[in-house]
Amino acid sequence: MCGIVGAVSKRNIVPVLVQGLQRLEYRGYDSCGVAVHAGGLTRSRSTSRVADLLQQVTQTSMSGGTGIAHTRWATHGAPAVHNAHPHFSHGPGVDASADVPDRPGRIALVHNGIIENHDELREALQAKGYVFASQTDTEVIVHLMDSLYDGDLFEALQATVVQLQGAYAIAAFHKDEPQRVVGARFGSPLILGVGSADDAHEFFLASDAMALAGVSDQIVYLEEGDSVDLQLGKYWVVNGQGQRVTREVKTVLAHSGAAELGPYRHYMQKEIFEQPRALADTLEGVEGIVPELFDGVTTPAPGDNAHAVFKQIDRILILACGTSYYSGCTAKYWLEGIAGIPTQVEVASEYRYRTSVPHPNTLVVTLSQSGETADTLAALRHAQSLGMHHTLTICNVSTSAMVRECKLAYITRAGVEIGVASTKAFTTQLAGLFLLTLALAQSKGQLTEEAEAEHLKAMRHLPAALQDVLALEPQIIAWSHDFARMDNALFLGRGLHYPIALEGALKLKEISYIHAEAYPAGELKHGPLALVTSAMPVVTVAPNDALLEKLKSNMQEVRARGGVLYVLADGDSRIKAAPGLNVIRMPEHYGVLSPLLHVVPLQLLAYHTACAKGTDVDKPRNLAKSVTVE
Repeated sequence: MCGIVGAVSKRNIVPVLVQGLQRLEYRGYDSCGVAVHAGGLTRSRSTSRVADLLQQVTQTSMSGGTGIAHTRWATHGAPAVHNAHPHFSHGPGVDASADVPDRPGRIALVHNGIIENHDELREALQAKGYVFASQTDTEVIVHLMDSLYDGDLFEALQATVVQLQGAYAIAAFHKDEPQRVVGARFGSPLILGVGSADDAHEFFLASDAMALAGVSDQIVYLEEGDSVDLQLGKYWVVNGQGQRVTREVKTVLAHSGAAELGPYRHYMQKEIFEQPRALADTLEGVEGIVPELFDGVTTPAPGDNAHAVFKQIDRILILACGTSYYSGCTAKYWLEGIAGIPTQVEVASEYRYRTSVPHPNTLVVTLSQSGETADTLAALRHAQSLGMHHTLTICNVSTSAMVRECKLAYITRAGVEIGVASTKAFTTQLAGLFLLTLALAQSKGQLTEEAEAEHLKAMRHLPAALQDVLALEPQIIAWSHDFARMDNALFLGRGLHYPIALEGALKLKEISYIHAEAYPAGELKHGPLALVTSAMPVVTVAPNDALLEKLKSNMQEVRARGGVLYVLADGDSRIKAAPGLNVIRMPEHYGVLSPLLHVVPLQLLAYHTACAKGTDVDKPRNLAKSVTVE
């Protein structure tokens, strides 16, 4: 959440900063701002989108070679200009609620994360005469740095961060050091971009490499506790122990084209239709199911390779949040049903705060689109602290903290996902989890060669099968007009498809703001049936599996109470449309991989319902992508 861009250069850096914000806007869009050194500190801030900020800086001809920029997801303080970043410190005794002409700002700063001890720090700074203009925890950091400044901004930053409790990524510059930007990270991502051969004197900071696409492909991933000092022609990194360190420079090709809409109306729509390609890319090169698929992006230490680990483990703990949690819930059915391994799925934000019973032979599996999800990273570290050291992540970003901190990894290849409501990241996670299931089943002697061949054949057919499902869009659009008039909806599924019902309900509530709940269909008569009326549409995921007849009985319970059913049925399930019973027939039954197909109509239903209601599909209110705060 939130996005940072910063730069030191000989050229006017404002266009780079604003373009970077446009690419990071999915991380937060409550407000945005940019500040540069132009003889002194100058800034522009907006509570509208980055496009409005671009208008402002263009009209004022803002220009400078040193600067920082930020797009915000509000935590402390409402979305308002005075709470927008960058924040200035004017020194003690000066009201910073407006830029003071006769005493300009001394330090400009942007911040991602949450400072947990901001109240105590605020009181101490107020006692020194600092006047606060915002309700943010960030303003505490800039005033604290100002109070500690004694001619060297990097020293002030290092003295500041040791007093901070919580999570942060920081970028700042000072009016008296016009060609210098400093940064630090702990619990929130921050990268360094090295200047191109054309201009080796410039350096950049950003939350994500995509912000620097076309500007720098030479990226340094700062590690937990690192501080960085950028100056024209040079930079250095200091670790959390205060030691100068060298971090590897990696070539990262973050294509700016991934952030282009093309012929689509919204990024979410684009990403739904990219799923066949994303699955094909994720499965590319998978010739057979072998543990070595999960050896990760670096060479494991002896005994840490997937083959050795899979032989040792006898249970699995999956840690995830949101949509990723539902992919884990789906995988539980596979891991127990196919591989025969007891599996526990935990909401990451709850797991770390409860007393649990650790087991050393557990494989801890984390799921994350960004690989920077704060709650999941914290839960992973908690599991490791309890002695569970066999760790594996299924993640979409090979350079993320999650991949670096887990011994094993499977990198999905969904590509950049801009829409806040995750779609292609979910289906590619499911593909990775199914491969993990088969690899574990093979290691445990639970998978015959014939079964492996059948599963691989089905997986290779997934992209084509998904194309057939996407062809159902016109029928789903017709349903969406009904849903756009509703205030509530109920989703039902059984077995493997109960988590898919949960995911469908989440998608609808995220982007259309319609209240939606999901239940195992067998639980209908244990409470939710009391809600069923003609004004409560009931979406039912109805594959032709062993639970279909039970599900049909649950559907009759709805019809008997006057409820209206919207059923996603396999073609051979013998469910016929009737008054109060709307049916869309899936192209084919896909067995244990059916969840990857049935979720796509639910994504389309949420998308087209939101379009019919006129909501902001890609940037739903109060939400943001890449949740890097607790």
